[in-house]
Amino acid sequence: MIKLDILSDPICPWCYIGKTYLDRALKLNQNHNFLIEWHPYQLNPEMAPSGIDRREYLETKFGGKDRAVKVYLKISQAAEEAGLNLDFALIKRTPNTLNAHRLIHWAGLEGVQEAAVSELFKAYFEKGVDIGKTSNLITIASSIGLNENKTRDLFRSDTDLKSIIDRDKNSRMRGVTGVPTFIVANTHVLTGAQTLDLWSNVITEILKKQ
Repeated sequence: MIKLDILSDPICPWCYIGKTYLDRALKLNQNHNFLIEWHPYQLNPEMAPSGIDRREYLETKFGGKDRAVKVYLKISQAAEEAGLNLDFALIKRTPNTLNAHRLIHWAGLEGVQEAAVSELFKAYFEKGVDIGKTSNLITIASSIGLNENKTRDLFRSDTDLKSIIDRDKNSRMRGVTGVPTFIVANTHVLTGAQTLDLWSNVITEILKKQ
């Protein structure tokens, strides 16, 4: 098996776009031997636990409304090309994603990490769900087969909280400055939302070498 480590944040639109192309490439090349693991990287590690108003966040981040609109027009076009139907108008708050990353980690322990990542992306970008709220995360957990009561108890505790924060910090110390970041076999690093053709070529080359 070839390990494919993915650093991502569920509120990163480029991560959703990148996952979409990767998923399609894997479906087209079903004899691939990637073992995929998702890792935490918060775009806003200092975000307040309750999150922030979406408009205020974007205008602050991009230096005004006009720049924010321009940036998200490009993202919308890229998402449309990828066949995604994102509805940014539904998103009212930019959440703190620490608990979302905890859910992704727990899902990995139960063998449903891919489903967790997909559902978080869909909930946030297509339905405007505030994935900073544990009640919403518990609903998502239940939808992918995780035990609702167990998940609720985990969120009430500090289980894996420090671990997620430390893993995020470690990625930054290793030089990761943005997501998505794909690490193939702990050797080759790809950054950004790569195309379907590129992933198909990568998979083909790996299979040839083996």
